[in-house]
Amino acid sequence: MTETTDRRVRLTAAARSVQDRIERACAQVNRPAKDVMLLPVTKRFPASDAAELARLGLTDLAENRDQEAGPKSLSVAELLPGVGVRWHMVGQLQRNKIKSVVRWADVVQTVDSLRLAEALTHGVAAALTVGDRTSPLDVLVQVSLDGDPARGGCPIGDVPALVDGVIRSSELRLRGVMAVAPLAWSPERAFDLLSKVAGRTRNEYPEATEMSAGMSADLETAIAYGSTCVRVGTALLGERPLTSP
Repeated sequence: MTETTDRRVRLTAAARSVQDRIERACAQVNRPAKDVMLLPVTKRFPASDAAELARLGLTDLAENRDQEAGPKSLSVAELLPGVGVRWHMVGQLQRNKIKSVVRWADVVQTVDSLRLAEALTHGVAAALTVGDRTSPLDVLVQVSLDGDPARGGCPIGDVPALVDGVIRSSELRLRGVMAVAPLAWSPERAFDLLSKVAGRTRNEYPEATEMSAGMSADLETAIAYGSTCVRVGTALLGERPLTSP
């Protein structure tokens, strides 16, 4: 068995295993499994792995760093001509990276301040003008569940104002909220709180249907609390190499 074939077999088995976990978790809480998207996080893995996952039908892919995502998205497009891959930015976003990010990202899940939302609005407008984009940018508001500024995210008390700012932008489309469970918290505590924020946001803006929560270790708990998108890296791709290829 060649190395490429062996990797394809491993990724296929891993994807099936994670999908099975999602289906079982949904069945436990009487939710349709189709309502939960498996979002592979391909950071530090080669474009060939991302392309293999897309061939398996996982055509939404996520990256954490613009420096890696930009070239990788181009490589995947070359490997899979005609396949519509949607790229999600799930890492903290610096404003000086916006010009690049809006060229490759279909979704930014980490909008955590009005300043960032405004900068993205200007960046998307410029990209639309020169033809680097053909549509507005889908965004999720990243919620800081514990208020720790070092981890990124908008404090819960500031979420309504940020959501209002996103809604006012014709270049951005609000899709929902996301969060990373604080390290010192139980998943139940974290996702219960995020679920409440998501519910309030959805009641005010019915189009904000998405709740991005849960990763390899805690996706079942996140689904129980209403997650519509689980961001999975290790359970699909294995332990990450120390550096990107």
